[in-house]
Amino acid sequence: MRFIRSLLLMVFFAVYTVPYACVCFLVFPFMRAEKRYWMAAYWCKSCIVVMRYLNNIRYQIEGMENLPDGPAVLLSKHQSAWETLAFPALMPRPLCYVFKRELLFVPFFGWTMGMLKMVHIDRRQGKDAFASVARQGRERMAEGAWVIMFPEGTRTRVGQQGKYKSGGARFACAAGAPVVPVAHNAGHVWPRKSFLKYAGIVTMSIGRPIDTTGLTPEEVNLRVERWIETEMRRIDPDSYGPADRFAAGSDSDSDSRSESDSGSKSQGAATGL
Repeated sequence: MRFIRSLLLMVFFAVYTVPYACVCFLVFPFMRAEKRYWMAAYWCKSCIVVMRYLNNIRYQIEGMENLPDGPAVLLSKHQSAWETLAFPALMPRPLCYVFKRELLFVPFFGWTMGMLKMVHIDRRQGKDAFASVARQGRERMAEGAWVIMFPEGTRTRVGQQGKYKSGGARFACAAGAPVVPVAHNAGHVWPRKSFLKYAGIVTMSIGRPIDTTGLTPEEVNLRVERWIETEMRRIDPDSYGPADRFAAGSDSDSDSRSESDSGSKSQGAATGL
């Protein structure tokens, strides 16, 4: 039954995405950028709803009140394709993904992304690539969007941790914007490199904003890593061994512990149960 439901979801993606993208191509030239975004986000929301009823994949959000009323850079754990769809569907502001320019050439999906105001990385620019990302990101935040990145770069397996790259922290420091760390356990319902989808509840935990003023990118990146990995062990303890207590550096600082505690106490303002 799981295989059949997973197959039906893939059929839905194929049947729904192509005509929806074609409609976007037709109407986007006549729409403002923000309207384009919310139309694309509706596709994401539709996918989340279908997964809820077809695959019994639900969600709950903790710490929604931590989202700032202003510019921000969201740095999230990356385990699955689920969060890529869920963020535009669930966040109250337009999101600006940072992705490789090559994705623009993916049929339908990439073509639609190219008509939205996202941040494209052209690695052929070498050292100038980051300057281009910073410029595009500042422009998007000035227009009211939040920039979102996955510091681990690629999807990690459940219970594992990738290397946290400092690009998102560098951008936040350069833009003078706070960083919002996000932890979740979506890898249980949509594992990386897996066709099968599993029933379950995804817990997404949003941490308090980290003020980047006076901090180096390395310090910001370390705080993000500490909070996310500590929070992962709270929301998904069964995926980590009893001796697997995360501590970046020699001692885990009080800021990390207090932020993790606040995340565990704050209850979600949104739910998909």
